[in-house]
Amino acid sequence: MAKDGQPVRLYVNGAILGYKRGLRNQYNSTSLIKIKGVDSKEETEFYLGKKVAFITKVSVNGGKNGTKYRVNWGKVCRAHGSNGVVRCRFARDLPPQSIGGRVRVMLYPSRV
Repeated sequence: MAKDGQPVRLYVNGAILGYKRGLRNQYNSTSLIKIKGVDSKEETEFYLGKKVAFITKVSVNGGKNGTKYRVNWGKVCRAHGSNGVVRCRFARDLPPQSIGGRVRVMLYPSRV
């Protein structure tokens, strides 16, 4: 908690661009994420190894754990290109409906 009682935000927003792919092949196990405020390959260095959360709402009331949300956790693997896009691997591959959606790039674990 911050001094004024407000909770501290421990994540940065990101957008799912799609899967890693070549001209003819697509690799669904690796997703491309554009992190907000990151615009160069050098700036992606800080986010390597950070956890990524893809959050979805549960259709059934209550869900598995009594929550209304489900989280698919992933990790930032490496940079992709020179414009601040990163490659991420998730515990379960992201569904195609998630392309264009939002993820949370957590500011932990720390590598400092």
